[in-house]
Amino acid sequence: MSDDQVAGELKKMTAFIHQEALEKAKEIEIKANEEFAIEKSKLVRQETSSIDSQYAKKHKQASMSQQITRSTLANKTRIKVLSARQELLDELFEKARDKLASYSEDKTSYEGMCKGLILEGLYALNEDKVTVRARKTDYDIVKKAINGAKKEYKEKLGKDVNVELDEKNPQPEGSPGGVSIVGGGGKIDINNTLDERLKLLETDALPMVRTTLFGKNENRRFYD
Repeated sequence: MSDDQVAGELKKMTAFIHQEALEKAKEIEIKANEEFAIEKSKLVRQETSSIDSQYAKKHKQASMSQQITRSTLANKTRIKVLSARQELLDELFEKARDKLASYSEDKTSYEGMCKGLILEGLYALNEDKVTVRARKTDYDIVKKAINGAKKEYKEKLGKDVNVELDEKNPQPEGSPGGVSIVGGGGKIDINNTLDERLKLLETDALPMVRTTLFGKNENRRFYD
């Protein structure tokens, strides 16, 4: 092979190698670009996810903070409303307590009231002998009430009952009135004083009074 032929072959081989190198470089560049794009997309997704996660976390925190604030304000408002209602109820029953003493001023009406209170005790005890306690200032009225109660008791139950006024143990003069009926050999005391009856009314009638004053409680599921 002549020198020219050798030179030609070398030239061809050089061109082939050069072409292969260009194609290989192109292939490497394309692959690198693809890997770069994939990695870039991956990083973008990661950052986006991180941002979304941080936003969701902050949004949740803000939402919880708002809920806590609203709940706190609602509870404070509810407490104020309940406190105002209780003050009104206390004032209402206090005014009723102040008027108790005036019930004994009408002698006829007060005698009928005492008779009813004594009868209630007689029916509850269902004993042959009981004693009644009252204020000293009410003794005359209570004696008449006892006689009336004994008469009605016999008419209703068909039997006599011995009712005595216990003048050794009077009710306090500062009390608003009423009577207590004692039976069971002094062991059972039915307190039917006006003050005690008002206390019972505060407990028993309180739900009805609340409803009358403030309306029905829509959140309450059970009633007495």
